[in-house]
Amino acid sequence: MNPINYKTKELEDYFYSLEKMYPKAYNKNKTDPYTKTRVILMNGTEYESVWFMHQFARHCNEPEILESLAKIRQQEQWQQKRIACLKPINESILETTIAYEQLAIDLTASLALYEKDLTNKKALDFALLEDFDHLYRFANLLKMDKDIDAKTLVGSYTEIMPGRPTIAEHRYPVDNLKPHMNAQKADLYSKLVGCTITAAEQQTMNYYMNISQWYKNDLGRKLYSEIAMVEEEHVSQYESLKDPTLTWLEQWVMHEYAESYLYYSAYEDEVDEYIKEIWLEHFEMECAHLKEAIRLLEKYEKKNYDKVFGDGEYPVLLQIGSHKDYIREVIENSVCLTSKQKDYIEAAKLKDNDNFFMFQNSFLCEDEDCVPSHMVINEAIKTLGHDYRYQDSDHPIKELNDQKKDNTCIGRCK
Repeated sequence: MNPINYKTKELEDYFYSLEKMYPKAYNKNKTDPYTKTRVILMNGTEYESVWFMHQFARHCNEPEILESLAKIRQQEQWQQKRIACLKPINESILETTIAYEQLAIDLTASLALYEKDLTNKKALDFALLEDFDHLYRFANLLKMDKDIDAKTLVGSYTEIMPGRPTIAEHRYPVDNLKPHMNAQKADLYSKLVGCTITAAEQQTMNYYMNISQWYKNDLGRKLYSEIAMVEEEHVSQYESLKDPTLTWLEQWVMHEYAESYLYYSAYEDEVDEYIKEIWLEHFEMECAHLKEAIRLLEKYEKKNYDKVFGDGEYPVLLQIGSHKDYIREVIENSVCLTSKQKDYIEAAKLKDNDNFFMFQNSFLCEDEDCVPSHMVINEAIKTLGHDYRYQDSDHPIKELNDQKKDNTCIGRCK
């Protein structure tokens, strides 16, 4: 598929009514878990697009570009609201959170499987294990607060067990920054990975930043706040991979191309016929947006779109799916890693004066039993007699196999 060749209407013809903006929500008990994850991904993609265009507008003094940004931004807002309201009213904060973490895990694994850029691949695998642990922590809170088995929500597609312990994920901010791609040399798929995972993790960060204040008890509020801090780290890592030397217009063209790619991928992968039609309609809109951004790039910078994304043909489409074996392999190979400057290293090999330990000592309370991500597992063990898990076999790391003791040392201690 090449979005450049897809027939579209005039830009002005994509202004739709408020009535159409409010769709029929999915049934939380019957809808496929990956449909829910696609809804979250495309919601986050639109959020990223809207805020990128706002930032572009604040750095632009060309009336024609500002007018196009305003029109397309309004249409992106309409798309975002429509997607957001696919979530049903009766889906709780925690139930939605399980879908967020399942997306983070299986999207990251799906992207990593085809990624050839070593820096990108390392970043994906590294953060994957942290989101994997977040699912485990939230699943235990869900079991205690709602008596709901998260296994039923993830459809048995994603295992629920410890990853790199959340307590070990709090790092010195500079260590989250990684070398960026060269957009002129990078593979198109790698550039799409950068756009996709940054938008997805930013959506998760925003959700947790805002939702923590609404949770009904102190433990939940604390857990959301702590994990939101880790999501900030993930966004910092992923956005640092993108090439910052692109002009604003080049970035805009890449944004629109990535959106069209994701909508078409979602359309091809979707099993819900009603939502499938929404993805197709939004794909057509994004093709029109892309053509307008390209027109402005050509007019104001005398550049052809092939400088940004080649001939336009999509690489392998995104399919969010179950990757249990791959995740177990990543756990075995890298659960003990932390991040140091531009690469990753086992925590046990750090020097005593490394920034990781300095930051851990300043950010965390002296008593690790006061750290929310650890508290929630301790409380689950106390309440349920053991932590809550769904796993097909023993944990690949022996030290993380004990269901009556939360490990706070892996990836953290000398």
